[in-house]
Amino acid sequence: MADILYDLLSPPGPQSSKTAPDSTSLEYLTKLASQPLSSLETSEPQALTQSSHGLLLSLQALSKKSHKHIIQSASHHTTLSTTLPALVSSTTELRNAIPRLDTEAVRFSTTYNKSSDNDVLARRKRALLLSRNVERLVDVLELPTLLSSSISTAPVNYSSALDLNGHIRRLHSLYPKSPLVTSISAQADDEMRTMAANLILSLKAPGLKLAASLRTISWLRRVLPDLEAAAAATSNSAKSRDSQERMLGALFLVCRLATLMTMLEALEPLRELADQEKARQKAIGSGNAWSGGQQTERYLKRYIEIFREQSFAIVSMFRSIFPNSTTVATDGLATKAENADPLEPIPSALSTFPLYLVNMLLETLRIYLPTVKDQAARDSLLTQVLYCAGSLGRLGGDFGLFLASLDVGPEAEDEWVEVVKRHKALAGRLESIVGEQKKGS
Repeated sequence: MADILYDLLSPPGPQSSKTAPDSTSLEYLTKLASQPLSSLETSEPQALTQSSHGLLLSLQALSKKSHKHIIQSASHHTTLSTTLPALVSSTTELRNAIPRLDTEAVRFSTTYNKSSDNDVLARRKRALLLSRNVERLVDVLELPTLLSSSISTAPVNYSSALDLNGHIRRLHSLYPKSPLVTSISAQADDEMRTMAANLILSLKAPGLKLAASLRTISWLRRVLPDLEAAAAATSNSAKSRDSQERMLGALFLVCRLATLMTMLEALEPLRELADQEKARQKAIGSGNAWSGGQQTERYLKRYIEIFREQSFAIVSMFRSIFPNSTTVATDGLATKAENADPLEPIPSALSTFPLYLVNMLLETLRIYLPTVKDQAARDSLLTQVLYCAGSLGRLGGDFGLFLASLDVGPEAEDEWVEVVKRHKALAGRLESIVGEQKKGS
């Protein structure tokens, strides 16, 4: 029934142009068909008027409440005519770019694969490795500075310097092809040379004691192997150690000899006065009486005193520092077969050093002792020389027999005999006094 009414109420026209009835229209026509005809004239117009008025009020309330949103929606709706074509165009470009993007992604993954050899990746790996190990590299780069400060900054800490140098040596052995480690090792070698020079200078100190010399030689024992140009072979390691000990011993004696010569050179003013007295004695002649020699006596006394103290200190310290330097181990025929050189083993430097010192002393006495003519002064000097010989004699360097051959005048032999007798008598008296004191205690 509602369909029929809808067709009757529709405007006339072609059937194709008519719109299909909606559910609301059909529902309203069904309601009208169910009502009596009189209601269409009486109650229905009022109901429609009330409903229209209610809808108008609702629309007014809605427009008052949401008019801004409606206007904004309308303005956005007007832009859809330009936005939608742009969206379609962008979508088309994206669809066309996806194959190219896929191709580039495949090319990138192939080019920069971890298993492939690529310079960019290699540089990036090195940069990342450097970034992760920058603190370690800074520590390694600071090693030469720390080594230099340990050597040159007071208080000097040679033990820490040697430990740092050993650490650098281990790094160089672990990474021999690293330019950085090689450069640091070269700087460490320079610092070690400076340290060795400082240690050698410390051996020339006038007041060097045994404890200080032991420490200095022990440090040099650790420094010298690192400064060698080529490391000794494993089979020759013992021979290399022996040669190092001989070199250190010779170095010690040379340094102490330089100190002794420096102390004796400090007597230059007295020596000049002694030379002047000697020249005056020659000018007077041997036939005339000569009563001078006081300045020569002063020079010789001071010379012999310094010689006795320093020679005893040098030899005693050497024997304490290098106790095995004068001993030679021999193993019979096996040793002779191994050593093809008949001159081996090389003797210690101490074997000839005391003889050099004695010759130096005897030469000085030979030059200046004839100038002293006062018998008491000569006896005092000769006694002082005997004490010096006895002092070295306690270390195996007694040169008392050499004094008999010393040409210091026509009556030198008789004079030496008398001095030796008095010296022995005095020594015997001292021994008896010491023995009595021991018995009394």
